[in-house]
Amino acid sequence: MNESIESVIFGAGCFWGVEKAFRKVKGVIDVTVGYAGGSVENPSYEEVCRGETGHAEVVKVDFDSTQVSYSELLKVFWSIHNPTTPNRQGPDRGSQYRSVILYTTPEQQTEAEQLKQEHSTLFDDPIVTEIVYATPFYRAEEYHQRYLEKKGRS
Repeated sequence: MNESIESVIFGAGCFWGVEKAFRKVKGVIDVTVGYAGGSVENPSYEEVCRGETGHAEVVKVDFDSTQVSYSELLKVFWSIHNPTTPNRQGPDRGSQYRSVILYTTPEQQTEAEQLKQEHSTLFDDPIVTEIVYATPFYRAEEYHQRYLEKKGRS
């Protein structure tokens, strides 16, 4: 496996728009929509939407760290959603739409915390983004993958 290939998991509201934003970043190899941060194995979209599992809608971003840094991806994350609204993004409401960064290394945690602090000056309200250790990622159903692209809205 290529050592420069890394993964990160972000939740920033409905995963379709988040997926679209990260697919445009040079150095991103793939983006997979799914669920993380909950307590149920292999949750369905319906279970997540009903708030029965504790999962957030997330994207798993696979990237080449020689082309784009984790820090650059964090900056994209902060720019594509409102990290000051708990359990809500735009019209979407519920804990599945929470702002969350799921890190896999202590270095990712440190970087995420630092950038959260730096970005806090850009908002009138406090940032509520959770920064937590990555729990298992569950790939969403196939019809959610590249959803906007399939609908001609890429």
